[in-house]
This record gives sequence, structure tokens and C-alpha cells, in this order.
Amino acid sequence: MKRFILLIIMVLLTPFYSFADTMKNVAITAIVEHPSLNQIRDGVKDELVNSGYKLNENLTVQYKSAQGSSANAAQIARQFTTTKPDVIVAIATPSAQATAAATKHIPIVFAGITDPIAAKLAKDWQPTGTNITGVSDYQEIGPQIDFMKKIVPNVKSIGYIYSPSEINSTVVLRHLQTLLTEQGIALFAVPAQRTADISTAAASLKGKVDLIYTTTDNNVVSAYESLVKFANENKIPLLASFPDAIERGAVAAYGMSYYDVGRQSGKLVVRILKGENPGSIAPEIGQSLRLVINTDAAKKQGITLTPEVIQSADKVIGNH
Repeated sequence: MKRFILLIIMVLLTPFYSFADTMKNVAITAIVEHPSLNQIRDGVKDELVNSGYKLNENLTVQYKSAQGSSANAAQIARQFTTTKPDVIVAIATPSAQATAAATKHIPIVFAGITDPIAAKLAKDWQPTGTNITGVSDYQEIGPQIDFMKKIVPNVKSIGYIYSPSEINSTVVLRHLQTLLTEQGIALFAVPAQRTADISTAAASLKGKVDLIYTTTDNNVVSAYESLVKFANENKIPLLASFPDAIERGAVAAYGMSYYDVGRQSGKLVVRILKGENPGSIAPEIGQSLRLVINTDAAKKQGITLTPEVIQSADKVIGNH
């Protein structure tokens, strides 16, 4: 009788233990919420679902934003090490650095980081041998300059607003300084440590530049509407390295889809959930660059786009 009762209990508990054994927990954190980083997060989640995971059945996903604070990023990283998820996805450099400092054991997949080597997340583009891998949004600066010259053919001076504390932004700055100097194009680089400083930084460029170039500096992207307002009022074309900027008022953007970066990062998460060691997976670079144009923004910012430029775009929004 006792054996029979024990057998019944084991049968009843089997689904529970099976569920517990297969349940996976992915923790996602981002330094701040804005459209580009949100698309990375959504891409990761969609890739997990596409790979067969079902939310609340065999997968739980927790998400926390640091709201632009490095201190918050560190606190979130410590919280995640306590809950011990199967994988942590860290979006943007400050969150990835905070997470890497918090744990050397829980697998980390970074996403949307321009230079993981400069950020000391990897020694090179080979497998790290640590608990870290991920997907970079690095783009060669030469093609970016060619893109700027394509939109503004006679460009002589370029404005660049950046956060000195963001490695991704300072890396781009160094490359811009080198290549633009070689081409005889002046660069006016203005630091803006806080989101609140963006408007003042933009105002300092008035009358000095032929265009403003923007990358995924988190402070700049978080205050993008104020930058668009300045560009519209002063007839200065606003260009970007990320397509999401188009919907927010930039004239043109040449770069990768951050949703695709998320999907690519999600593939790495899936590999780790299935048993691969993150240290054996080489960091990757996002793929599929696209040229996107906003003809309405071009009119507001005082620039005429040639039919050839418009026809060469992968996507055009606005009346043209």
C-alpha cells in the first residue's frame, strides 16, 4: 500500500519536476529606455519565442532599466546575480560593464555595444574564455563619412555631440577625428554629460557646422526630439548611424536595425540555454546596414535630396 501511494505521489509530481527542469530564466537590463534599445530587447524576446520557448511555460523573462543611471545599473546587476538567471542580456555599454563586474559565472550576452574591446568586455573578437559573449553595433566610420558626403555633398564641417563617459561615443569620436582630418573636414565635437545638456550643446554648434552627426549615444538618443527641434529651427541637417532616428526627425540614417541586433543577440542566448559555454562563442557584429531617408525632415532642415539619393535608399518616409 505504501509503495502504491508513493508511486501515485511520484506520478503526480513528475510534471512539476519536469517543468522545473526545463524552465529557463532570462534577465534583460538596459542602461536607459529609448526606441533603439527597446528594439534590441524586443528582438531578443522574439528570437526566444521563435526558437520554441514559451513565456510562462518554459521561459521567464525579467527586464529592468537603469533609467540612465550607472549606479542603478550596478544595483540591477547585483540583483540579477542574486536571482541567478540562466543568461543575462545587457543592453548598452554601461549595463554590460556593470553586469560583467557583478558576476564571473552567470552567462552574459551583451547587445548594442560599439566596442566591447575598449569596454574591456573582450580582449579581441575571438571567444573570450569567460562568461561573456554578445553582439556589437560597431560600424566602420569610413562608410559613415561617405554617407554624410552623399547626403550633404559639399560638407566642410560636422557637429558631433557625445557623452564623455560613454566608451561607445568616445571611440567613434577618435575615428571621426582621424578620418575627417585626413579629408580636410572640420569636426566640432561637443561633450554633453547629461541628457539635460543636449540642447545647450546643440546651440553651441549654431553657425559652425553643415550637418550634425549622431550615433547611439544614450544621452543624445534620449533627448533626440530636442536635437531635432534645434536642427529644424536652424536649418541644419541631422544625420544618424541608426535607422530609428528617421521616425524621430532625422533627415537620413545609415546603419543596422537594432531589432535585428536583438534577434542576433537572441540567437546567442538560445545557444547558451541549450548548453553552449558563452566563453566559446566569439563576439559578433551586427549585420544588414540600411539607408533610410525622411523627405519631410529634409524640407524642415533646409536640404534638397537629389532623386538619385532618394532612389538609392532602402526606405523612404515622407512626401517626395
